[in-house]
Amino acid sequence: MAGDFGRRVLALRPMEAGGARGEDPGMKQLLEIVGFLALVQGVAGLLHEFTDVHWGLVRRIGFLDGYEVYASVALLVLSFALFAAAESRKRG
Repeated sequence: MAGDFGRRVLALRPMEAGGARGEDPGMKQLLEIVGFLALVQGVAGLLHEFTDVHWGLVRRIGFLDGYEVYASVALLVLSFALFAAAESRKRG
């Protein structure tokens, strides 16, 4: 092409930027990490309520006083939803 002077320009088309649907391996890893953290905190919250184990973040959040079990179960459900979302992403 005239005026190009031999330079190559890499222009991404919209479908190549992140893939058609979830081809970004970073997003899948992020979903898995956040899901794992939610799973650990949900289990820790339930262990705190039903045993004498005193660790986890749910018990430290003041506005959850009296609702720790519900928050822990919600974290467990969230973790499974995040794992399902991570699995639905295409392999990179």
